[in-house]
Amino acid sequence: MTWTLRRRLVLTVVGLLTVVAALIGVASALSLHSNLESQLDQRVLDANERAERVFDDGDLGAPDTGSTSAPVPLSSSPATQPSASATGPAALNRPGSEVGMVSAVVHGSMTQSGYITDQGTQQQLTTDQQAVLLALPTDGTVHTVELPGLGGYRASATTADDGSTLISGLPNSALEATVEAFVLREVLVALAGVMVAAFGASWLVGRELRPLVRVAATATRVAEQPLSKGEVVIADRVEDRDTDPRTEVGQVGSAVNRMLGHVEAALADRHESEKQVRQFVADASHELRTPLASIRGYAELVRRSPDELPPEARHALDRVESETVRMTTLVSDMLLLARLDAGRPLAVETVDLVGLAIDAVADAHAAGPDHDWRLELPGSGPDAEAEGPVPAEDLLLGTEELPEDIEPVEVLGDGDRLRQVLANLLSNARLHTPAGTAVTVIVRREGTGAVLVVHDDGPGIAEPLRARLFQRFTRGDASRNRAAGSTSTGLGMAIAHAVVTAHHGTIGVDSVPGSTTFTVRLPAAG
Repeated sequence: MTWTLRRRLVLTVVGLLTVVAALIGVASALSLHSNLESQLDQRVLDANERAERVFDDGDLGAPDTGSTSAPVPLSSSPATQPSASATGPAALNRPGSEVGMVSAVVHGSMTQSGYITDQGTQQQLTTDQQAVLLALPTDGTVHTVELPGLGGYRASATTADDGSTLISGLPNSALEATVEAFVLREVLVALAGVMVAAFGASWLVGRELRPLVRVAATATRVAEQPLSKGEVVIADRVEDRDTDPRTEVGQVGSAVNRMLGHVEAALADRHESEKQVRQFVADASHELRTPLASIRGYAELVRRSPDELPPEARHALDRVESETVRMTTLVSDMLLLARLDAGRPLAVETVDLVGLAIDAVADAHAAGPDHDWRLELPGSGPDAEAEGPVPAEDLLLGTEELPEDIEPVEVLGDGDRLRQVLANLLSNARLHTPAGTAVTVIVRREGTGAVLVVHDDGPGIAEPLRARLFQRFTRGDASRNRAAGSTSTGLGMAIAHAVVTAHHGTIGVDSVPGSTTFTVRLPAAG
């Protein structure tokens, strides 16, 4: 999962706030617990002092005559497992005694113990409860004990002057309930605060990141511009409000503007250099056509001379003529590419790809009769597609006629240039595949477009060559090259790509051993 800067900042703020809130809550809860426990301990010590005063007065179990309330008799229920004494400690009858308070007096062999119930009555401690109290150290400090059936208590044991032991204790259940309620309220308040902080941080961080979003939008618009060729003008710039060098985002915006300026200058220099190169190629190609034509004409003139030429001279003339033809083709291709690069408009007319394919296959069959040339054309009949490709040789020899219900597939464009595209594709299949290879030309409609496919079952095109197949001066490798090494200019596929692109179409290739398919897609007329 990708985390955006906004999300990371918000989560960082919320996380820090949560940690701080947790630390404050823990510290507050501990402080409250300590404070309440100190107050409870003081009440336990006060209760022990009252018990000691009662003991010093010599009253162990009788009620205090000065008390406004009468003594409450102890229950002798068997379920309470009463101790040996039948009367509870007198300290439980004195003013200041609290609900839940426990008290025990050990005087010689006599032990008195009891506690005040929630109803305000006195109840004797069980043997187990009494044993827990008697196990307390008589150091006058408050300890936490767990009385069976009663829960947690804070209790203190002291020694009277005559050696008797006095024990007093108070329950800490109220303390724990108070702390738990406080912690619950703290958690709820903290959660509400974190949620508010999250929404607030999200809004604030979003507002602060808007300049960065605008800078990114500017960079995105520039990236979507066609910068690979032609004259490039980068008009988009980061707004002045987002280029303040005193802020981090302003520094980024200012750097982006400087970078765009440098890129625009570099692209302008590149475009000017390319214009000069294209102009030079166009001028050179145009100027070379005349001397090449003269050379070829003089070679033919010498060949037609009535004088018998030596075999060496005739061979030299043949080489001169063949090289002149090759150079003329190369110059024509370079001049065409220069014109296409310069963006010169092509002729616009309605071109029927079906007729163009028939003528191109006929020419290819004449140039390469050792290949199996086939045509697959769109028909209007119900069984047109079921018939499959028609052998071109049968069509050309007249043994089979073209179906009458063939539908035209028309596009708008330059017929001569589109004819050259198909001728280059068929020439590529002829020159770079062995004899006997089946080459199928398919013409069909797909939606609002026209598709022209050239498929062969030759050895295929290797991946390194396929990646740069439509670049200029790319020649086929040895696996597909039969005899083209000396005649191929390496511009055929580049011209096909340039012409198709100029017609607002696409050309692609898929190739594996035993299958190579070139696919040309063009907008259909109408």
